[in-house]
Amino acid sequence: MDDPACDPRALAATYRRFDLVNRLVSAWGHVYRARVRPELRALGRPARVLDLGCGGGDVVARLAGLAARDGLDVEWVGADPDPRALEAARERERDGIRFTAQGSGELLAAGERFDLVLSNHVLHHLDAAALSSFADDSLALSRGAVLHADIARGRLAYGLYAVGIAPLSAGTFLRVDGLRSIRRSYRAPELAAALGTPWRVETPAPFRLLAVARGRADA
Repeated sequence: MDDPACDPRALAATYRRFDLVNRLVSAWGHVYRARVRPELRALGRPARVLDLGCGGGDVVARLAGLAARDGLDVEWVGADPDPRALEAARERERDGIRFTAQGSGELLAAGERFDLVLSNHVLHHLDAAALSSFADDSLALSRGAVLHADIARGRLAYGLYAVGIAPLSAGTFLRVDGLRSIRRSYRAPELAAALGTPWRVETPAPFRLLAVARGRADA
């Protein structure tokens, strides 16, 4: 999926099917209940939430639906510099959800600030320099929590995914891209060491990592 010359039909099908895959494996329902909802409720006012590297926008759409069900007034922004991802994401735009073709540095330069910043499956795509820049930018963009979710590397995760994804992978990059992502991902101590202070790395569910910190937009 990182290849700009990859099959556009398979890519579009992959983005569409990510909705189901992320519901099955990403643990955002738990993270929403444990962290996102309490954070937004504590504000006592309308909130702005940013998903950095939003891909096809399914995480934004899911969290927006959960927040609306809970009566929370939130503006959701998904940002991804890849125009192919934005084409898929914009199919999910509706009142309260918008998508923008910007990276974290561009959002900072534009003066954007948010009450919570999150990402899903971005960290393992970044080399050391890009990871440091992405993490720092996310802290500078957020007045509140920053939550970066990713896969926990491991043989069991690799084996289970290789078998479990087969029924969903026809015509997509779900299997090859997912297995490559697991190989490139971190174990919790590795991610904690790579991010350093002020980050804390948790395991919210099996085979999942969550890097947590407080933003410094108002510092």
